[in-house]
Amino acid sequence: MSSSGKAPRIGVFGGAFDPPHNAHVALAEAALAQLDLAELHVIPTGQAWHKSRPLTSKEDRLAMTRLAFGDLQGKVVIDSREVLRDGPTYTLDTLHELQKEQPGAQLVLIMGADQASALPTWHGWQAILGIAIVSVAYRALSTGGIARFDPKMLPSLPAGARFEALELPAMDTSATEIRRRAALGVDISSLVPPTVARYIDQHHLYRSA
Repeated sequence: MSSSGKAPRIGVFGGAFDPPHNAHVALAEAALAQLDLAELHVIPTGQAWHKSRPLTSKEDRLAMTRLAFGDLQGKVVIDSREVLRDGPTYTLDTLHELQKEQPGAQLVLIMGADQASALPTWHGWQAILGIAIVSVAYRALSTGGIARFDPKMLPSLPAGARFEALELPAMDTSATEIRRRAALGVDISSLVPPTVARYIDQHHLYRSA
């Protein structure tokens, strides 16, 4: 427990980060500003069972993640446990580990509305909802509206499942587009942190063979 008597809230923000980009950093900043977190664990995916394409090496993705979130020192922890884990990476395993490490904490799993809608495809998704509050990031749309996720649409939603909203500015950035541009030699400096852009260039990542 914290000095105030409340359980400290530990944010969990995972992703391939292939590469980490400005929208990822904006989400982390919004989470720290809005969710009353004691810490935010940024966790690059290890072996992603759900990805149809092979990921860039875990060493490169971990290095880029450290560079991307380096300015958010203090409450942000770059957590390498999933890239060091053998076999498929499951969020449920990570939450169990964090629960054991910080038994008095409330875990807050941060994800986009599209990921939240796909929760039933996740390994142990109902158990995840028993362990963590799910903070769903809503990005403002160019039309002026906001795409909303309704937890009641999930089949067999466990009783007591907790959701909260995280509001994000409109940002049309995707790792897929960044990789496509980098492969073509098109400038990506406006889409990723400068340190990440330099790393991609220096290590010739995403270049066409």
